[in-house]
Amino acid sequence: MSETMSVQWFPGHMAKTRRIMASNLKLVDIVVELCDARIPQSSRNPEIDKIVGKKPRLMLLNKADCADAAATEQWLTYYRKKGIPAIACDCRSGRGVKNLLPAVREVLADKIAAWNEKGMVGRPIRMMIVGIPNVGKSSLINRLSGTRSAKVEDRPGVTRGKQWVSLEDGVEFLDMPGVLWPKFEDKVAGERLAFIGSVKDQILDIEYLAMRLLDTLRPTYTAALAERYKLDAEAIAEMESYDLLELIARKRGMLISGGEANTERAAIMLLDEFRSGAMGRITLERIPQ
Repeated sequence: MSETMSVQWFPGHMAKTRRIMASNLKLVDIVVELCDARIPQSSRNPEIDKIVGKKPRLMLLNKADCADAAATEQWLTYYRKKGIPAIACDCRSGRGVKNLLPAVREVLADKIAAWNEKGMVGRPIRMMIVGIPNVGKSSLINRLSGTRSAKVEDRPGVTRGKQWVSLEDGVEFLDMPGVLWPKFEDKVAGERLAFIGSVKDQILDIEYLAMRLLDTLRPTYTAALAERYKLDAEAIAEMESYDLLELIARKRGMLISGGEANTERAAIMLLDEFRSGAMGRITLERIPQ
């Protein structure tokens, strides 16, 4: 199986979010853009560059605990060379989150110095947090504020409406709902977004999505699949995707009446284990050559 999925998803509230983001940009000093460290390129909304313009920016590669550490370092270097300061973190565990505010102050050092010269000492730094659905904005805000101020669920489209969150150390966040774009011109990017859960599973063929994930993982992560699902590495390389999904279902005891493999249940499990990092540290995108 080699064909990619065609993914299109653009709920009306996301068009509204784009307008809100553009109109509120003047209220903030810096934009913190979250992406998923496993797919740093595909999880960036290409329209954000146009909306943000020349406003100071900081990239946050979230879910780094689930990504290949060496690949994450390469991506951080890649974005920094492009003039975009970038740091890696994992908002669920909190690892690396403490580096965010110092990095923000470093980016805004000249601006903060100018405020101090004008007698505006202690003026709060105002940030806008942006990112596509399911990259961890709510988890970040909860981690920074130390409260359950934003609703956290591991599915897209949970955060609705803009909300300001004040922190004790003179920082205010404007959290924005996740914004996808009207049409995925790059079908591979759309597919990768579906893998990480940025597109609602309900609108996709879950078994086909799982088979495409297996196709994507096999070239680089055969050993991880073999270890996780107690499979023979050589067999993984040679099997058709559906047969492999069926075998994984049997290995996990996922059977229906008559001893048939429950491939739908296996597909859901496979995607859940990839998304949670249970398969190991995996990065699906490498630096563009």
